[in-house]
Amino acid sequence: MEYIIYCDESNSSGPKFGDFFGGCIVNSRDWRPITEMLETKKKELNLFGELKWTKVTAQYLDRYIEIVDLFFDFVRDGKVKVRIMFRNNEDQPSSSATRRSDDKYFKLYYQFLKHSFGLKDIPATEEDIFIRIYLDQLPNTHEKCKEFKEFVQRLPASWNAGRTGGKLCIRRGDVADVCSHDHVLLQCTDIILGAMYFRLNELHREKPMGSRCRGKRTIAKEKLYKHINNRICEILPHFNIGISTGVRNYQNPAWELPYSHWKFVPR
Repeated sequence: MEYIIYCDESNSSGPKFGDFFGGCIVNSRDWRPITEMLETKKKELNLFGELKWTKVTAQYLDRYIEIVDLFFDFVRDGKVKVRIMFRNNEDQPSSSATRRSDDKYFKLYYQFLKHSFGLKDIPATEEDIFIRIYLDQLPNTHEKCKEFKEFVQRLPASWNAGRTGGKLCIRRGDVADVCSHDHVLLQCTDIILGAMYFRLNELHREKPMGSRCRGKRTIAKEKLYKHINNRICEILPHFNIGISTGVRNYQNPAWELPYSHWKFVPR
């Protein structure tokens, strides 16, 4: 058995919230049909370039809504699980020591990968479970990125503690940074992550300098965010995007939740 994880990161800072990380996980047996259906839908809608939150406009709004609907159909059916992590700017580490920004980035990314997907809580199986992780291109030096991927590759040591039966494994080379242009699931993750950054930082209220009205692009993005939120609430009623998602009556929520947020609080 194998699972594929796609991960992306958004703005490290924002007016209210920052350090956004997002990802989705899919069973490898479902990966090809899901990818093909999403790519086919893109072609039907004449969306031949990369899907990105920053590209959302009034002209393309309806097409982005159709893509989002198809993606959330897979989430609803349990074939794709989505995880979003972010930090409230008011939550600061207790230590006053200065931290290098690149260290913070990789440390937060590591925590996101280690905990958000509930991998240590995957039900025990007789066979080993392989994890393949695709990261949107990392914004750092080759040496730092290589070091980070080696740390991630060692994560199964913590996941397997106390497990019975098959173990979780990340093979050499199965943690890779990729170009989002070539991976439609990563593009869908970017849209959702961007929507959450947009709304949590209240960017839907922005107006062009000197104008009393919001711009058409801002209005279109708010409409897309609302549609995404409605699809989430169909799966998890009364979903609150600004807090960590509760157990929602799932017996194994870390692993089973189809969609969840984690408001990271540093210690």
